[in-house]
Amino acid sequence: MAIELRTPAQIDEMRPAGRFVAEVLTTLTEAADVGVNLLELDALAHRMITERGAESCYIDYAPSFGRGPFGKVLCTSVNDAVLHGLPHDYALRDGDLVSFDFAVSVDGWVSDSAVSIVVGTPREEDLRLIDISRQALDAAIAVARPGRSIGDIGAAIGDVARGHGLTINTQFGGHGVGRTMHGDPHIPNDGRPGRGLKLKPGLVIAIEPWFLQTTDEIVMDPDGWTIRSADGSRGAHSEHTIAITDGDPVVFTARD
Repeated sequence: MAIELRTPAQIDEMRPAGRFVAEVLTTLTEAADVGVNLLELDALAHRMITERGAESCYIDYAPSFGRGPFGKVLCTSVNDAVLHGLPHDYALRDGDLVSFDFAVSVDGWVSDSAVSIVVGTPREEDLRLIDISRQALDAAIAVARPGRSIGDIGAAIGDVARGHGLTINTQFGGHGVGRTMHGDPHIPNDGRPGRGLKLKPGLVIAIEPWFLQTTDEIVMDPDGWTIRSADGSRGAHSEHTIAITDGDPVVFTARD
């Protein structure tokens, strides 16, 4: 496991990428509406990347688990899709739950973040699931301090999920962030307090709880990317990139 700790100066250099990712996600959530096509939203994100002079972390992404390269700049996961949703010709419908996951490099530094929303008329159970994912993210960030551990972060997420009667899939989770989008350490969405790598100032990670309403089993679409619930229940995903410091963690991708 190769883990790099960032200096205070480097953490300052990483802030613009986080601000830009937050800005794009805010713009996307405002643009998403009934009748808006997923390809339009991807094109919007692409224009913003070009105008900023940033670099997409997704368009050429080809990991072992995907059928790459991804070819788009934005993940759009709708309803029972929860992760790695490949944008396609689909117009959002009233009540759709959509998750946006977005990562870019600005001046050589990466930030990664995700948000889930409902377009049009929401279902109460969808709003509840989104809120649980946000609660879990907040709980995880609250324990992300020097001397705590990766296990503490996972336990904080798992406690929130189980407290609301949800089960947890640990196949995909958070990760180290720096010059590239995915690095060590892996940040599972469940864990045991005190276990695993100790957190030190300068560690930069993405924390990303994601949950499904009635299962923890997943299946992959024929597109080789989009991950869905095995039982058709809906999913929600929340993510921030943060830095461990001597005090409170820095949340690079915080949205206003």
